[in-house]
Amino acid sequence: MLLSACGSAADRGPVNVAIMGEDGSLFEEGVRLSSAAQHIRATTNEGLVALDPSGQVIPAIAERWIVTDDGLSYIFRLRNSNWPDGEPITAGGVRMLLEDAIRQLDGTSLGLDLAKVTEVRAMTGRVVELRLSGPMPDFLRLLAQPELGFVNRGSGAGPMVLSRDEETRMARLSALPPQERGLPAREDWEDMSRGLTVRAFTGEVAVEAFSSGDVDLLMGGTIADFPLAQLGPLSRGTVQVDPAQGIFGLIIRSDEGVLSSPARREALAMAIDRAELIQPFGLGGWQPETWIVPQALFSPLQYAENRWSDLTVEERRNVARRRIAEWRAGADEDPVLSVGLPQGPGSDLLFEQLSSAWQAVGVTAVRAGLGEGAQIELRDRLARYSSPRWFLNQFNCTLDLGLCSPGADALVRDSLELRDPAAKQALLAEAHAELMAAEVFIPLGVPVRWSLVRGAVNGYQANQWGLHPLFPLSQPTT
Repeated sequence: MLLSACGSAADRGPVNVAIMGEDGSLFEEGVRLSSAAQHIRATTNEGLVALDPSGQVIPAIAERWIVTDDGLSYIFRLRNSNWPDGEPITAGGVRMLLEDAIRQLDGTSLGLDLAKVTEVRAMTGRVVELRLSGPMPDFLRLLAQPELGFVNRGSGAGPMVLSRDEETRMARLSALPPQERGLPAREDWEDMSRGLTVRAFTGEVAVEAFSSGDVDLLMGGTIADFPLAQLGPLSRGTVQVDPAQGIFGLIIRSDEGVLSSPARREALAMAIDRAELIQPFGLGGWQPETWIVPQALFSPLQYAENRWSDLTVEERRNVARRRIAEWRAGADEDPVLSVGLPQGPGSDLLFEQLSSAWQAVGVTAVRAGLGEGAQIELRDRLARYSSPRWFLNQFNCTLDLGLCSPGADALVRDSLELRDPAAKQALLAEAHAELMAAEVFIPLGVPVRWSLVRGAVNGYQANQWGLHPLFPLSQPTT
């Protein structure tokens, strides 16, 4: 999944970064952020912890922490520094900001992920404690999400400061002095640090900016625009594909007509040859998926890696064909399904593959855009942490995204207070079984996230979370 080439960025001057997204998406606010806005938020509004280029958790406003033996208490010691207006960063202030962020996230999937937080306490001037209803090994990674970065009186605590170019909709980022980040002062820090310019571009415009040398690093590509990366002059850069985790498939938004039966919704999933689906993209190493929660996230394993491992693709299609034919015999309409996909050449290829697979079992697919009321719609999300609960939360009924399972949601809620890992895994596996039986989603495989990286860019590293912090791009490698 890696195509290498050579190229160089300027040794001096800013590192020019582009992130795939609509014009203006860099400056989105609130709790539902685009990829571009997430990267800006993470670099200007630190939370308690952050992620490094490899996706590992590192200190941010909290300089260190301990976790109690029972896994129910996380105690953070804050660094000795100030907010941009000079006000000291205190435990009381951080507690209020964190509680406010959690309240704002209510009603989102990230809010569901934070459901184990039962209390935030300011213990002393610089010590904050978060208490959980049950152990959560990936809790620190959850706290590192950009949406949990702190905004105090309109500003964050870095590690970079933003100036906005209204005319070009460009973000200019410069590193804060080390002493303002709670670190020892360093006289040569300005000579060692480079500024960044960040813009949001769509598809062909983004790849052309990289090809022409106007951009040193292009991030945030998805499968919808992946063919564009293959058309660019790769002799001047590198295509890197993240080993991503998450969900990539089709959410069912209607239970009418041919979709009224779980068995027929399963038939649509059975008809897809996932190896054939990805073949036109030339993505070696892509992992197909037939379950909502990947098999490897349960220990012990709860099911086979492939949902229909005892059937060939043609045998699956024969089953699907019979189910569709039985419905058609008693219906007064043809099985026609609208499929919502984003714009882009990758979506064109994806639709062709889906349409061909479903035509083979007697179903006609018609193309629609995202948000245009399609019966089936692409759902493409990166995981925030490695747990079955993240995957199950993506289909919670409160999110109102499509068909759902109240029974599965209830089992996930019941798991929040369990302290025995085996019992918790068993309950989440039961929730997964309920969700799969409801046939609310057609899994296809892992999400695709790609970047174009010029050879002299430092501080970038492909990782499974698809978040690439901007601050390290400004720093020397030694």
